Amino acid sequence: MAEAHQAVGFRPSTTSDGAEMELSAPVLQEIYLSGLRSWKRHLSRFWNDFLTGVFPASPLSWLFLFSAIQLAWFLQLDPSLGLMEKIKELLPDWGGEHHRLRGVLAAALFASCLWGALIFTLHVALRLLLSYHGWLLEPHGAMSSPTKTWLALVRIFSGRKTMLFSYQRSLPRQPVPSVQDTVRKYLESVRPILSDEDFDWTSVLAQEFLRLQASLLQWYLQLKSWWASNYVSDWWEEFVYLRSRHPLMVNSNYYMMDFLYVTPTPVQAARAGNAVHALLLYRHRLNRQEILPTLLMGMRPLCSAQYEKIFNTTRIPGIPKVYLTFLPSALLPTPPLDHIRHLRDSRHVAVFHRGRFFRVGTHSQSGLLSPRALEQQFQRILDDPSPACPQEEHLAALTAAPRDVWAQVRSSLKIQAKDALEAVEGAAFFVSLDSEPAGLTREDPAASLDAYARALLAGRGHDRWFDKSFTLIVFSNGKLGLSVEHSWADCPISGHMWEFTLATECFQLGYSADGHCKGHPESSLPQPQRLHWDLPEKIRLSISLALRGAKTLSGNIDCHVFPFSHFGKSFIKRCHLSSDSFIQVALQLAHFRDRGEFCLTYESTMTRLFLEGRTETVRSCTREACNFVRAMEDKEKTEPQRRALFRLAVEKHQALLKAAMSGQGVDRHLFALNIVSEFLHLRSPFLDQVHSEQWPLATSQIPVQQIHLFDVHNYPDYVSSGGGFGPADDHGYGVSYIFMGDDTVTFHISSKKSSTKTDSHRLGQHIEDALLDVASLFQDGQRPKPRCRGLQEEHTGHRGGSLPCHRMGSRAPTKSTNF
Repeated sequence: MAEAHQAVGFRPSTTSDGAEMELSAPVLQEIYLSGLRSWKRHLSRFWNDFLTGVFPASPLSWLFLFSAIQLAWFLQLDPSLGLMEKIKELLPDWGGEHHRLRGVLAAALFASCLWGALIFTLHVALRLLLSYHGWLLEPHGAMSSPTKTWLALVRIFSGRKTMLFSYQRSLPRQPVPSVQDTVRKYLESVRPILSDEDFDWTSVLAQEFLRLQASLLQWYLQLKSWWASNYVSDWWEEFVYLRSRHPLMVNSNYYMMDFLYVTPTPVQAARAGNAVHALLLYRHRLNRQEILPTLLMGMRPLCSAQYEKIFNTTRIPGIPKVYLTFLPSALLPTPPLDHIRHLRDSRHVAVFHRGRFFRVGTHSQSGLLSPRALEQQFQRILDDPSPACPQEEHLAALTAAPRDVWAQVRSSLKIQAKDALEAVEGAAFFVSLDSEPAGLTREDPAASLDAYARALLAGRGHDRWFDKSFTLIVFSNGKLGLSVEHSWADCPISGHMWEFTLATECFQLGYSADGHCKGHPESSLPQPQRLHWDLPEKIRLSISLALRGAKTLSGNIDCHVFPFSHFGKSFIKRCHLSSDSFIQVALQLAHFRDRGEFCLTYESTMTRLFLEGRTETVRSCTREACNFVRAMEDKEKTEPQRRALFRLAVEKHQALLKAAMSGQGVDRHLFALNIVSEFLHLRSPFLDQVHSEQWPLATSQIPVQQIHLFDVHNYPDYVSSGGGFGPADDHGYGVSYIFMGDDTVTFHISSKKSSTKTDSHRLGQHIEDALLDVASLFQDGQRPKPRCRGLQEEHTGHRGGSLPCHRMGSRAPTKSTNF
């Protein structure tokens, strides 16, 4: 999502002074450190690795094998073919009375070796099976005999009782694509947007790169792919995110919305109590690995590594340091580098309300606090009349400042306000109790949704702690939202958590008839702890400057959110087309009508088919899509011609999407090649040109992964309305979309108000028109009509009892329902 902006803005300099270095030393050092980081992560997960490392076997399977060997030995059978006798000879002789003990130890050692060999064989077999991607390339709805055989073998070797990290040791490593293929695909992707002269020049640069630098850079990437867990992901996290010195707000965060038409309770403290409790329940399941690994299409496991840092995580701003290189006399200052601080546990949340910070404990001696107890604590904060201390109200604006500024100020805060800073950064997550309402309103639906999106993305610039992995935002009317920092993980991870939270707090925990959390208050709970900040004068000046910059950045964002209710996923399926590709090609038509030209388009897709994979770019502006757009603008083209060109564009997009998911994309490979060239100080005009590209259109689909949590067919309003992110380019758009049930697609559009070339509402209208024009190709020229939705308030029932639910739209459940 927000990664497109970071990918454009990163500067992969390895030293600040550009000192000459021995050719291979820096990159070899970095490859070595990448592998070291991988192995450290494995050591830190030792117990999880033990439980999952024997998967698909289990620790009890060793006991079964040992018992079987002992039984065979008792029956005077030797399943080891003499190996146990040789093991006994190697064991110390403790005397005749210990002869039986030596036999037991020999059997145990043989059982352990055999057990380990069998597990290793299973791992290798499963890794080889998971390296097969032929199923991705097959037409939708069709499955060949090899794929059916592969699927049966995967199910056999996968075992039964899977946990979140069960497949980690069996996932294949992300392959390094052929550099020739990558360059060819790149040239193909830029051909539609370049003139003949510019394309010829780019082709010359590409051929020069292949002839002079490509083989050397590729060799280093192959070396890293063998040594580290993933040849690109750690560099992507470091150079795209952690080395960026831009403010996190808008540039490196994204938001997730609440139900669009449903607010389960208008009581702010109650909604916060249930939501915080649901999030902590998710963390508990996460720690116990009770969350099942995500299976793509129900059969192919995805990497779960990103789940580890959802909670208890903060991005810490970095300041320049000096380090010793391989060269004897080289003390070189490194560029500033943030780092991600993750704690194994945290038993409190940090809360912000009206400029004041509080520490709220989430556990008592008997365990996790109940939702009603948490509501009680939040209500105490809301009722607290004490004012904010001078400058404390705007302190969090520092986390929205450029990273170098915040790093310098934070070094002073660590001395002046150590306890308060630790309480915030060491919290499970950050909670902001906003004093204003948000969400869809009857009076002005469009403007209210746009304001809701801006409040989630940027707020007022000083009421979110942007360094935290995520901030839970609870508005005064009970609406929820999430602001997520991007470096620690990608959108599907936080989306998975957010869906669980909404479903749990609404359908499992529920509310009483008066809108409060169920249960009774606890009078013995200590008051929330007010955090006090001792802010010196020099910090106060920095806060004022940071607040001014944050308000400028926030005020420059133009957000537009609109639910498209004319048709949705069900209609697209009836056309026998991919829903994502349908939207992407329509976006090309909408953008062309908006700007009158084609542009590089960034669509994010995941590479979690591989160990520690993150994302890849689908370059959606293809020659086929451009041909379709031109046909739509050409009045002489007939509908059958346009429909045929549209299907070709969709098929091309699907091919690009599947190639990117299977590790054969363009941009991450070129990114890694660029990093190696910087380490080696090998300047490549081709890579420089690739790196300088802008993305005027950055797009992302918000996946709904857990349909089983919601009954989207009967109650389509009870589903997350997705989220959005800032534009990747100052004169571009950020567009995300989510399929809400079968008949609605909600779009989130962002742009900069300072640009004279963009207008989020104008693009929104073009998107609506483009979707209707495309749909008419499959309905004999007739545009689909929107699904009507009322705007009346109703009361609904939830699991465990009824409660007032302030909402607008179709009816929700009126009795207890199992979802």
